[in-house]
Amino acid sequence: MLDCATLSHPGMVRSHNEDSVFVDAEAGLALLADGMGGYNAGEVASGIAVNVISNGLLPELRSARELSKVDVGTGLTHAALLLQQQIGAANKSIYEAAQSRPECAGMGTTIVTAVFCGNRVSIGHIGDSRCYRMRGEKLEQLTHDHSLLQEQIDSGVLTAEQAKFSLNKNLVTRALGIEAIVPADIVEYRIEANDIYLLCSDGLTDMVEPDVVHTIVDENRTDLALAAAELIDVANQNGGRDNVSVVLVRVPPEFLPTTGWAKRWLAKKRGN
Repeated sequence: MLDCATLSHPGMVRSHNEDSVFVDAEAGLALLADGMGGYNAGEVASGIAVNVISNGLLPELRSARELSKVDVGTGLTHAALLLQQQIGAANKSIYEAAQSRPECAGMGTTIVTAVFCGNRVSIGHIGDSRCYRMRGEKLEQLTHDHSLLQEQIDSGVLTAEQAKFSLNKNLVTRALGIEAIVPADIVEYRIEANDIYLLCSDGLTDMVEPDVVHTIVDENRTDLALAAAELIDVANQNGGRDNVSVVLVRVPPEFLPTTGWAKRWLAKKRGN
């Protein structure tokens, strides 16, 4: 089973929390959505996203079906293709709800998801909620924001340093539920024992510098709940201008599949 911790807070300015988070340590699933829209519609959108994706994935992840096999046509595992399918289903549900309910018109949500299956993690995302990986002493961002600010950085209009002071931080260029079809970015990585994955909303990354995030996660590798609490505390101490949510997942050595000589040794030992 994965070692997981989640925490979500409305921040110091917003009156309610439009973020939604979900983890299932046994199934190997982590989800985080940051909703947007008038009134409480953002909360509705993020809730739909988490419910649709988790309900669609969990029966498959808990079944005996081999999801770590790679599809020849796409190069993705069956787990990643299933994730892509369920993100599409969530987009359809949010879009149709926004079209049929006047109070939800224009609602949408970011989404970042991680599915741990076999020796790989499949990461899907839309918007500017992020996934980071701490491997050894290195903290690396694994997702690429769908935002106006990121486009300005990519095109050379702004440097990364200038972007820290931009007024366009919260303008996403892609969000779940805004259009009938919204493509998700799907990437896969091999996992290693004691990797730590951080899923977070922009309420964290807008308020806390990456080196501070690195230090907090590094110092609390064995207590992810404490790491989550400290990350949110720092975001709020720095102003807490938005809802802030984090999901932390550590991969214990026992989670990785046993192969090769170790598998043969175990089989022989059981035979004795």
